[in-house]
Amino acid sequence: MADGNVIKLPVTEERAPAKKKARPPKFNARQEAQTRQKNVRRLAALGEEDGSVKLLEELVFGAEDELVERLVEEDEQQVDTLLLEDAAEESGQSEAEDEARQQRQPTRVAAWVDEDDELEEAVYMKHRYRRDLIKGEAESIMTKQKLQQRMREQRTGNFVASPDSLPSGVLRKCLPANSARPSDDRLTTVQFHPSAQVVMTAGLDQSVSLFQVDGKTNPKIQSIHLDRFPVHKAQFSHDGETVIATSLKNKMFYLYDMMEGRVTPVHTVRGLNEARVKEFSVCPEGGALLLTGTNGYLHLLTLKTKEVVRSMKINGDISGVAFSHDGSKVYANSEEGEVYVWDMRSSRCVNRFTDDGCVKGTSIAASPNGRYLACGSQAGVVNIYSQEACLNSANPKPLRAVMNLLTSATSLAFNPSSEILAIASRAEDEAIRLVHLSSLSVFSNFPVSKKKMVYRASCLDFSPHSGFFSLANNKGHAPLFRLLHYKDF
Repeated sequence: MADGNVIKLPVTEERAPAKKKARPPKFNARQEAQTRQKNVRRLAALGEEDGSVKLLEELVFGAEDELVERLVEEDEQQVDTLLLEDAAEESGQSEAEDEARQQRQPTRVAAWVDEDDELEEAVYMKHRYRRDLIKGEAESIMTKQKLQQRMREQRTGNFVASPDSLPSGVLRKCLPANSARPSDDRLTTVQFHPSAQVVMTAGLDQSVSLFQVDGKTNPKIQSIHLDRFPVHKAQFSHDGETVIATSLKNKMFYLYDMMEGRVTPVHTVRGLNEARVKEFSVCPEGGALLLTGTNGYLHLLTLKTKEVVRSMKINGDISGVAFSHDGSKVYANSEEGEVYVWDMRSSRCVNRFTDDGCVKGTSIAASPNGRYLACGSQAGVVNIYSQEACLNSANPKPLRAVMNLLTSATSLAFNPSSEILAIASRAEDEAIRLVHLSSLSVFSNFPVSKKKMVYRASCLDFSPHSGFFSLANNKGHAPLFRLLHYKDF
């Protein structure tokens, strides 16, 4: 590709050659805990300075891999030690008495060993050595495996340990993703590349831009202008080599081949009887798009031949479409508040239900782990369902109804690990929330700022490994946030 080649540019950080690691010194858990507490107190005094953020990353997140490697073995040893100390203390016998008793008793060999026994071994948690690890009376008995996990959480920090609020320092505001080329009109799209450390923005200024994501300068890689074509939506293809862009009132759409640097207009699609191509979804299996038509139609378009191979229809107008994680099912909600589940292989509707309490549906999203389905409504309510219930029940009940938005819930996005659901409304400034899915609670301290930083969000996205979160707003910016809990891009 000519100047501005996306694929060949070094979009990922360079790493020094791996060196053979020396075996780390014996890990002292008590000393490590004292050091960590001292550093945390030091960070509190440093406030919001860059140095404090860097130190926090190093302490809590940056060295987590090395720490966990030592903790796995250390936790097992420490749990065994606590169990032995507990048994010796409760028996009231001295070491000499224990040794004498062991010498008198013959050695017995088990006839067989069940590996699950060790994992399910119950531990009494109210012993004085362990009582600080429990979170309530219900945890007076804990399995050995869970005790090891709790000890790791205490030392390394755990993003999901405090579901009511984001732990301090976990989310950091960065320079906007498109700061190297902000738009002079509303952004309609922000999307991270599926494999490269790149983010794309597009909007009503008739442009599509690509930026390298480093959280500091986010340099521009490429920008293309589409004459008289305000972009309504732009998406990467499944393989990440092509950008598909649609407009507001055009039947034509564009394909931007990033490998060749070639922009191709697609003027006609064989078998498509629609006045415009506006909303679409990229099929997870690759090579195809699912176009949202009028009067409840969904059209499956192959990118290779540019033709519609089959169509599906629901009652009413479609307000949102979401694929299951494997692409075998597609969920479509209607403006009338109904949700349809289609089997993509047979093009057959396998279930249909009414979104609980919904008068007019506005958005829908399915979690990558196949567990959750989120449905947004004009009233601002976002219902979170079990996908299994949505597949099998004619009247599924939501696991939680999130009512933190006061205006229409227009954007929903799950993070790749299915731990967070981002919800937003483009009808009001700062109308965005993050939902902690394990506890089905909303983080109360995002966004929190003395001045506006989000404005009206029309698109949300997480990077492939949840390291970054961004959104497209009406000011032409793509605010970027670093989720420090996730070490990878």
